[in-house]
Amino acid sequence: MWSDRPYPSDQGRSGLILNPGEAFRLDLVNELDTPTILHWHGQIPPNAQDGVPDMPQPALASGERRSFDFAATPGTHWMHSHIPVQEMELLAAPLIVRRPEDLAADRQEVVILLHDLSFRPAEEVLAEITGGTGGMGHGMVGMGHDMSGTMHGGTTDGMSMGAMDLNDFNFDAYLANDRTLADPQVVAVDKGGRVLLRIINGSAATVFWIDTGALPGRAVATDGNPIQPVAGMRFGLAMGQRLDIELDLPPEGGAFPILAQREGAVERTGIILASKGATVERLAATSDAAHPAFSVDLTQEAQFRALVPLADRPVDRSDSLMLGGSMMPYLWTIDGQGWGSHRPVTARSGERVALTFHNMSMMAHPMHLHGHHFQVVALNGRALSGALRDTVHVPPMSMVTVALDAGEAARWMLHCHHMPHLATGMMTEFVVSA
Repeated sequence: MWSDRPYPSDQGRSGLILNPGEAFRLDLVNELDTPTILHWHGQIPPNAQDGVPDMPQPALASGERRSFDFAATPGTHWMHSHIPVQEMELLAAPLIVRRPEDLAADRQEVVILLHDLSFRPAEEVLAEITGGTGGMGHGMVGMGHDMSGTMHGGTTDGMSMGAMDLNDFNFDAYLANDRTLADPQVVAVDKGGRVLLRIINGSAATVFWIDTGALPGRAVATDGNPIQPVAGMRFGLAMGQRLDIELDLPPEGGAFPILAQREGAVERTGIILASKGATVERLAATSDAAHPAFSVDLTQEAQFRALVPLADRPVDRSDSLMLGGSMMPYLWTIDGQGWGSHRPVTARSGERVALTFHNMSMMAHPMHLHGHHFQVVALNGRALSGALRDTVHVPPMSMVTVALDAGEAARWMLHCHHMPHLATGMMTEFVVSA
């Protein structure tokens, strides 16, 4: 149970939406027969309410109720279990906090939550992907030992498929608001109206291209934080990330598919925006050719600029994290270590901290920091005043540097948001002292 506030019915799923100034105040009740806990991805709660097992509070036992109450962080965010097998089984929902300008804007908001889905139990899927090593991760339960990791991908423009790994696993379905293209959500829109797409990649292990088709788009926010508008019709979105895209509909109206295309493969999902009287045609769940890799370079990230960047101040502390691992054996690490033997990243509260993620593996890693938003300040050593984020996608053989101001003195998780990577221990912690 999320709360007593339902998500708008035309969005087709549960969730939570808050208006400006409204407190994040709810009771979470575990109606499962197994322990669970929710992380409020994109929010900056007191550490005790962050939603990570035993950091510091334990997971909720079956039937347990726990209260949450903190000031909400505006933007497009989401909430999900911080137990990987539960997140892989779609225990997630949107968490939208509107700004005053959202209420004042003459535009319709449409939320899209993306997922990848297997009809098999997540424990079996994770064991197959990881070769049975999935029990190493924080909060993992009951992993099997059947193995046979699979590797799939497509072609790229800058790096051959033989040189990089895109997809660990072929899921049975790819979902947009819990539906496939066999029966997509059709959202009624006004002719000549303006639409704000709030897109959340809640998938376990799938990077998507967002394709707006016939409608030119403008990316206006990353991970809930406004950016200078970037025009385009196709934007990449990694696991855990969110992207707000603004669209203007033509005065004659029509039906407009908004597709999420799996990188390096042919599968796709999406929704359809349709004005009154428009003919809506069924779309195939696959395209004629594989979509390119998003994980090749940092071209998109280099285009994004925060509308309100971090205050200009000297860096007090710098650190570098080496991202490594391989498909065989299936093992992913930070600084050569997994969770339990990890090296914490340390800082003092209030310090300006620069973290460089140096990916020396042949898979991309969406790196997520709890309890903070950071600004992208360098790509492959080239400085820029980039986007504000909480999850940054680091392609193979690349470096991304982010800056942040260390917050509450506590232990905050820092990990890859690719669930099989997380399950094999690809996490450390950001330990802030007073």
